[in-house]
Amino acid sequence: MPIINDQEFGKITVRRSSRASQVSLKVAPDGTLRASLPIYAPVFLVRHLIKNSRDEIRKLLAKAKPAYIYENSMQIGKSHVLIIQYKDIKIAKAIRHGQQIIINLPIESDINNPSITRTIREAVISALRLEAKSYLPRRLDYLASQFGFRYDKLRFSHSSGRWGSCSSSGTISLNIALMKLPFELIDYVIIHELAHTKQMNHSQEFWSVVKLADPNYKYHRKALKLNNPTI
Repeated sequence: MPIINDQEFGKITVRRSSRASQVSLKVAPDGTLRASLPIYAPVFLVRHLIKNSRDEIRKLLAKAKPAYIYENSMQIGKSHVLIIQYKDIKIAKAIRHGQQIIINLPIESDINNPSITRTIREAVISALRLEAKSYLPRRLDYLASQFGFRYDKLRFSHSSGRWGSCSSSGTISLNIALMKLPFELIDYVIIHELAHTKQMNHSQEFWSVVKLADPNYKYHRKALKLNNPTI
């Protein structure tokens, strides 16, 4: 799968599709750009589109931008904090030191610049993934054991617009963005997916299974809707 690295927009993934009749761009769930290209069209057409549509692409990215902004001393996940520093450097750099995500920015740079936002976001994803891999497997095993669920394996995601999912084979996927949530909502999502190992639907029987493990599931379900899994 071809990758175009643009100085302003970063990584752009090019996907060929038999359904594509022309070159088009969209924002993927992970915030990067994806180009759709007809099967036999040359990749340079994507570069041509990017070159001649920069203003439109900026508007597209701005529209898809998450509703929150990164700020100095911002809490990230359960144990990290974001430190923004301005230094005499030319490009933004991210360093993780212990529980600190240190972002060094050029003096007078705009933290909302797309390239800087990408640098920060990549560092945040890395920190959340570390937290998720440390906490979620243990919590999943505990809740499964506590309430008599069985699952096949666990995988992590971050590019999905969903907090979690469960396949028919028993593979549970959990979004690393869960680490942004209160612990009781993390438990609700895990229990929700574990319940799918018994009921692969959202029938009354499914919610009965959820209720056995989480009597307050209605409140937690409502609270979860106020949050967004986008990182």
